[in-house]
Amino acid sequence: MAKTSLDSPPPGDSLSADPHDTDPALLRQHSHLKSYKTSRFEYPEIRVFYRQHVKADQLPKKPAPLPLLVCIPGLGGSVAQFYPLLRSLIDLAPCLAIDWPGGGRSKFAPTQWEAYTSEALMELLEVVIEDHRDKEHDQGVVLIAHSMGTALSAGLANKKLPHKTPLAKHIVGLVAICPVSGPMEEAKATMIKRLFWIPGWIFALWRAWDARGGLNSTSVSRFVGEGAPTELRLMQYRYNQQSRTPVWRRMAYGALPAQYQDGKPVGGIPGLDAWAGLDIPVFLIGGENDNVTSPKEIDRIVGAFHAMDDAVVSDGTEQAADASGPDSPESLNGSTQLDATSNGNRLIAEDADDTDYGESDVNSPSTPVEYPPDLPPQSQHPMRAVRSIVLTGSANHTLLYSPRTVRALAGLVSDFLAEHITQRLSLAWQLQHLSREGKWDVKNLIKWQGVKPVSEPIGPSGKPVFRVIKTLREVDDVHCPTALADNWGHVIKDVIDISKDQPVYDPRGLERRGIHYHKFPTVSKIPPDGDTVDLFIKLVDSVREAQRERAVAEGWADPEQCVVGVHCHYGYNRSGYFVVCYLVERCGFALADAIEAFKTARPNGIRHSHFLDKLYMRYNLEERAVES
Repeated sequence: MAKTSLDSPPPGDSLSADPHDTDPALLRQHSHLKSYKTSRFEYPEIRVFYRQHVKADQLPKKPAPLPLLVCIPGLGGSVAQFYPLLRSLIDLAPCLAIDWPGGGRSKFAPTQWEAYTSEALMELLEVVIEDHRDKEHDQGVVLIAHSMGTALSAGLANKKLPHKTPLAKHIVGLVAICPVSGPMEEAKATMIKRLFWIPGWIFALWRAWDARGGLNSTSVSRFVGEGAPTELRLMQYRYNQQSRTPVWRRMAYGALPAQYQDGKPVGGIPGLDAWAGLDIPVFLIGGENDNVTSPKEIDRIVGAFHAMDDAVVSDGTEQAADASGPDSPESLNGSTQLDATSNGNRLIAEDADDTDYGESDVNSPSTPVEYPPDLPPQSQHPMRAVRSIVLTGSANHTLLYSPRTVRALAGLVSDFLAEHITQRLSLAWQLQHLSREGKWDVKNLIKWQGVKPVSEPIGPSGKPVFRVIKTLREVDDVHCPTALADNWGHVIKDVIDISKDQPVYDPRGLERRGIHYHKFPTVSKIPPDGDTVDLFIKLVDSVREAQRERAVAEGWADPEQCVVGVHCHYGYNRSGYFVVCYLVERCGFALADAIEAFKTARPNGIRHSHFLDKLYMRYNLEERAVES
């Protein structure tokens, strides 16, 4: 495959940075623009992404529905940066995210500098979250934030700080990615404030100078690091271009303390006191090579947690009063290091406790709730805790969306939610529960069981590219993620799921066993259009390129026999259509030979005549489609 220079986008991509044009389909389909009014300002046309869990109506609602997962970007950030992570989170729970006013797809209004102080933005967040939280059923909230958004989240979740809404008492967890511990020291803050005397147009000129070189500019490399793949550079280039100078200046200035009293900041973003005062599970995730937010910020936050615990424990009166309640000073603390390329398979805990979060403090100490044997508890007040992890290797400030780290990040966040908030946030549990209830399973189970799980290899002789499989089933003994990994993991190294809906299995069961999962949703019964085929081919190209690198890094025994697994529901029509297109366009097959190769590997082949007709229309208008 031809290589591209760092200054060029990948084939088929452009350097367009328009947030509307480049917004991924998932975000576009579930976003709307809405005006919000706080106690001081009105923010017109705030972009809000909200997606309800697809099976919300079939999952338990007592003592409350699944928590709402709220994604909060940092300075200059946007909802788009959360897209790679949201692709996993939407399968677990309802998800909400917003673009800051003037950021991403939101309108830049109002323009007063006071509307962009940390206090004003925190109130805006409260209003937006309360607008989407199921207040009638007492729904909880988990904040998942990046960079400066983590400090704002600490302020939102701290019940001791003043708030405009009751939201704080409903926040049950916080995931802080590349966390910021608080305002900078006084001398540095004073110097930074002086820089804001520089006119905005001069600052914009400096940004333009800094962005010279496009994907290989200093402004991009500052975030992504040296040797970053072109895909990540393109993403960072877009995010940088979408961050408007007037908005960035207002938010950055608003994050600075208004003044210092006896060396302590007054105003600005919440600091260590806000972090230390949290009484919920907190997960701190940093990148070893983060040049924007140092991983040492994690040490400061953890230190503040420990100092608060020590202070409370040393006060016997306060401890006796609070030890049995949700504000108990007891907490579960631990730090971890994880290689960013390990996908969560080499997690080494340095200071872990075996306490089971799922069994602790159910609902409240004085009002125990009885649950059916298979229904995990869902506490309204999870135990106070702090967990910290530093991703090593290439992990930096882009770990939220970098292809190299987002798999590991998604796995870590999912595990934290299931273990520390409620096991009901485990996708595996949800699938098993709904399958037992008959509410979520494969269509036409008997027919599905009669289909061969895995095809013969498909592709050039001796160098196959694909094996087509039928969709996996979490509760199946023969064709579940574990069974596929055990029986086929030595040759199937990636799985591309082209079904439209959420799968009836937990993809992390594949990821944990070293099989990478890729979601590429398409509609059944309808032959894919040309653009969709082009995107599929591009995806397979990138997967095969990554496989070549993994084969060396992981020491695959027979890399030439390792393939990409593809599945729709049964693995015939849609899967066959895409596979045939790839064989024609990338492997040099004639159309008829490609159709026959698929049919040989997957007996009966492509069954729908209109799929075959469409293939001939795409590749050979002069030939008549064969009958299936």
